[in-house]
Amino acid sequence: MGIGVAFPQTRIGTDPIAVRDFAQAAEALGYSHILAYDHVLGANRQTHTELIGPYSHKDAFYEPFTLFAYLAGVTENIGFVTGVIILGQRQTVLVAKQAAVVDVLSGGRLRLGIGIGWNPVEYAALGEEYGNRGRRSEEQVAVLRALWTEELVDFEGKWHRIPDAGLNPLPVQRPIPLWFGGHADRVLERTARLGDGWMQIFYPPDDSFERKRARLFQHAEAAGRDPASIPIESWVSIGKDGPDAWRAEAEKWRDLGVQCLTVNTEFHHAHHVRADLKTLGDHLAVLESYRDAVADLV
Repeated sequence: MGIGVAFPQTRIGTDPIAVRDFAQAAEALGYSHILAYDHVLGANRQTHTELIGPYSHKDAFYEPFTLFAYLAGVTENIGFVTGVIILGQRQTVLVAKQAAVVDVLSGGRLRLGIGIGWNPVEYAALGEEYGNRGRRSEEQVAVLRALWTEELVDFEGKWHRIPDAGLNPLPVQRPIPLWFGGHADRVLERTARLGDGWMQIFYPPDDSFERKRARLFQHAEAAGRDPASIPIESWVSIGKDGPDAWRAEAEKWRDLGVQCLTVNTEFHHAHHVRADLKTLGDHLAVLESYRDAVADLV
């Protein structure tokens, strides 16, 4: 089971040395990957009271491709995961180019987690339509994979047209792995049909997760895929309890067949609890304690 860490981007600050030190320490501790999530803009929640998501303009976010391009140059082996890039609000061909370059600069260490997001304010600001983002993402996946595997692409779809053109350089991984993030049944169906893996954050290792996994597997069988061929990633938080509880939770995830965990120190939603950490040293100390608690499960 691979265990990675979420980049604590809303609290790490803007010192590039701290960003470097976090990545290098995570690599030295033996974590498999660094995950970064994506918001280009934050909305003013006093104006946009209708929004359902947890973030506002007061929450800092590093742009994942830019972040990973920097970290690729200061690390050697640790993987990079977007969790998730909000694909529908971005230009598909530009995402393909950015991801390909990060994959080249990192020597093939990128995994692209994609989702459709919850913030229509971001979509409006970026000039993309919010209402069709799920359906459009399916065509986006086809475009991405074509651009990552073919020297020249001639594509005519509902939302994309590429007239005999291609990326250069192509990525190391052809194609870059595409994992879907989300929990709606339509996302599970899309993952089963099109995805290389499923990323979930809402559910603890209990019956609620097992029901969602069962639906994913049903959709996989309907699509003619072996359910076991679709790996699953879950987030774990370390803002409560301690090493014994951390280990017990990791063992439950392993027993449920989850192949990958991402440790998050700052996410606060549902069963996730933000850790009370003030400094980079605090983050690294608790990540070392977590590593020690689950080392033999990796």
